[in-house]
Amino acid sequence: MPIAHADYIAGMAKGLAVLESFDTQRQRLNATLAAERAGLTRAAARRHLLTLAHLGYLETDGSWFWLAPKVLRFSGSYLASARLPRAIQPTLNRLAGLTGYSFSAVVLDGDQVVIVARSGSALLAYGLHLGARLPAHATSTGRVLLAAKSRSDFDAWMRGRELPRLTAHTTCDAKAFRALIAAVRQQDFCAAGEEHELGVHALAVPLRDMEGRTVAALNVVSTAQGLDPGALQKQMLPLLLEAAREARALL
Repeated sequence: MPIAHADYIAGMAKGLAVLESFDTQRQRLNATLAAERAGLTRAAARRHLLTLAHLGYLETDGSWFWLAPKVLRFSGSYLASARLPRAIQPTLNRLAGLTGYSFSAVVLDGDQVVIVARSGSALLAYGLHLGARLPAHATSTGRVLLAAKSRSDFDAWMRGRELPRLTAHTTCDAKAFRALIAAVRQQDFCAAGEEHELGVHALAVPLRDMEGRTVAALNVVSTAQGLDPGALQKQMLPLLLEAAREARALL
């Protein structure tokens, strides 16, 4: 949301930028790397790292820093208080129990999607844990959520954006990607095969509230040991659509 300049706390924004610099690609950072990732000077990044370590959000050996368990307070509070994860969890559990596959509820956050609720399953692809962040352009859920945007908002999201290639199957061409989103918007579901991770196929549908607003995406994932893409869509799409209809009153 917009904020008045006088209300903006630059120091807090910089500290959060340093905290967000840690991810699965860079689990440990020194001051130089944190500065590059957060867009700060090395001296400023070092002060923020030391402060975060002092507060218990980071651990350090004196030169390198990494996330401490205390950062889970934020996600734990969200998952305990947010309506969406609590409302959709029984549906995810029921679907998983019925099929043996892994189901997730996912929201859009900038150029990534975030898993906010998921079922357990033996057929779970690597990295699809609760809280995982995945590139929106290469995932079935991301495409469903992008298709839910107005055309002007989607154009703004696409403006000047590169679509990184993650596998040989990733759609990276902007024109082709726009056509793909248009198709998702028309058919109201998305199937994605091996675009984010080789051997992983996924199918997603929008989760809408009673006013018709798309608040999340519901998806199912199949690995190389599970259903092929055609069978996944044939067997799982009716279940996903029915689950989304049933969940509407809860959202």
